[in-house]
Amino acid sequence: MAYTDHRTLRRVLRREIVGTIGVLTDEHDFRAMRRYDSFVFDDHPTYLKHVEAVLRTRALEGSHTTVALFDPEEYADWCTQHGHDPDSHLSRSRFTAERAVTGPAVPYDGRPLSDLMTTLVDEAVRRVTWEYATMLLARLGPCASCGEDLGHAAFTRASRLVSRILDSAPPGDRHLVCSVSGPPESLVAVLHADDTDDGVRIDDTEALEFTTVLAVGLATAGPGGLVMRISTPGAPDRIHGWRIRGHGLVPLTAGEVFDAYCTDTETGEIIPPESDVDYCASPDLTDADPGPDHRH
Repeated sequence: MAYTDHRTLRRVLRREIVGTIGVLTDEHDFRAMRRYDSFVFDDHPTYLKHVEAVLRTRALEGSHTTVALFDPEEYADWCTQHGHDPDSHLSRSRFTAERAVTGPAVPYDGRPLSDLMTTLVDEAVRRVTWEYATMLLARLGPCASCGEDLGHAAFTRASRLVSRILDSAPPGDRHLVCSVSGPPESLVAVLHADDTDDGVRIDDTEALEFTTVLAVGLATAGPGGLVMRISTPGAPDRIHGWRIRGHGLVPLTAGEVFDAYCTDTETGEIIPPESDVDYCASPDLTDADPGPDHRH
């Protein structure tokens, strides 16, 4: 009886343990792991089927699982740095546990693994974009004339502009996209601002990433732009846009917003406009931004 009770208690405790699994999201990463004898899978589709089966089984058992992005190159570097054998499942599990804390990771919520991997890759791209944008701002250094931190000044101005855009927008769920072009990499960030009974709901991490990318555009005077799509039940979607110019945002006319949305950026060809969408002139934010500008 005591033995049975011990088994029962341990089974209960096992349900309290959370788990993490690192997933190889593409064929290239999968092939890189096949050089290890302890990695026993032969093809990527079969590997993904087994991963999904494990996730579903753990969910049925009431266990929580976090799915992390597994990068073979980072794994090899980590093993070299810490003196671990890369051809070992113990090393892989330790690496995955660390990446669940420091790298892109999402909880398994019953969605198909393909959908979950898309979310995971998007999260990885967001993180890389934010880190790169932050590095660009830090590299600006102080102003040669007054010593002000140029990156901080640009971020402060970007924060004011984002707040003003959201405050002046009509009611509805707002989807904002900011893009900044330029060598060596283009930056794109997205911000969702949804109307709720308690006010506007914004993800703080998303807002930080979006503001940082806009700050890069302001600090470097673009080229780039910001568009906002507002969705309200029972009404056409409204689309507004601004161009990043001269360390600020220049509002687009309705015609310019239409052209931006209805032109293929790669080929220059006309794209048919969406139905039930209004392409609208955008408000001028200059007078509504009383904060100091760093212009010298």
